[in-house]
Amino acid sequence: MRRYAVKEIFLTLQGEGAHAGRAAVFCRFAGCNLWSGREPNRAAAACRFCDTDFVGTNGTGGGRYGSAAALADAIEAEWAAGSDHRLCVLTGGEPMLQVDGSLVDVLHARGFEIAVETNGTLDVPAGLDWVCVSPKAGCGLRLRAGDELKLVYPQEGCEPSDFESLRFGRLSLQPMDGPDAVANAAAAAEYCMRHPAWRLSLQTHKLIGLR
Repeated sequence: MRRYAVKEIFLTLQGEGAHAGRAAVFCRFAGCNLWSGREPNRAAAACRFCDTDFVGTNGTGGGRYGSAAALADAIEAEWAAGSDHRLCVLTGGEPMLQVDGSLVDVLHARGFEIAVETNGTLDVPAGLDWVCVSPKAGCGLRLRAGDELKLVYPQEGCEPSDFESLRFGRLSLQPMDGPDAVANAAAAAEYCMRHPAWRLSLQTHKLIGLR
């Protein structure tokens, strides 16, 4: 029986990218293939700027779920607005370490659209409704097509122009958070103005104090 390790499950508004402002249940899976999530290992990680806690299963709604149905039940329990317009965002960490066709099927059976946010280094199961890839510098990109490519900017060795020939429906440029967040936002906005294939993506959930 498949077991899913989940850090947290919560209802919020999607803060980033094409679906910003839309109500969604976030299911954050524990674990990642680019970083352990532990600070002593950050300097040696393939991705050193991650701002998400995905270690363990001790968040709200977190735990080890013994079946896809049990996890889907927990996700559905967080939805507070009836049976229409349901959206579940599977994220991490790296959700593709755990997400499989069984989970996709049971979430669809409960009326959810399913979006994933992935680093693009692993394959995704069939049937997902929205695939958002966020590339990381120096990491091989296995997924070269999808609904949205959301590039955290700037990243040394990871230029927006590197991805413009790939088959994504939307190209989003998201300023890197941290001590240089204001300068990064200005640089990303300037880039989008000069390269209109790209759209600016802001972390609006942080601006209004949502998770």
